[in-house]
Amino acid sequence: QVQLVESGGGLEQPGGSLRLSCAASGSIFSAYVMGWYRQGPGKQRELVAAITSGGRTNYADSVKGRFTISRDNAKNMVYLQMNSLKPEDTAVYYCKANREGWPLPIYWGQGTQVTVSS
Repeated sequence: QVQLVESGGGLEQPGGSLRLSCAASGSIFSAYVMGWYRQGPGKQRELVAAITSGGRTNYADSVKGRFTISRDNAKNMVYLQMNSLKPEDTAVYYCKANREGWPLPIYWGQGTQVTVSS
């Protein structure tokens, strides 16, 4: 079992920055692929960024060059640094975990709201 708790969301102006954090507990964090997903109003949940146990990353085209995912295995934490925020980044952001090489089970956090508006 893995428990995930996100934090760091809030209201930010266009062009601003936010840093999301996800605290993981309950299992061998370093063995897990960690991801950030988001779900905007009236939209399906979509991948924002992911990072493997070895640190390899991938990003949605819409956030490349603006967002950076990172992890600290010693602290069981994963982060999403979001720069140059746009109104279309407004969404609930979720942290996701699954053991590398094992697509199931999947664990989700409760989500944190990010609102980009002037």
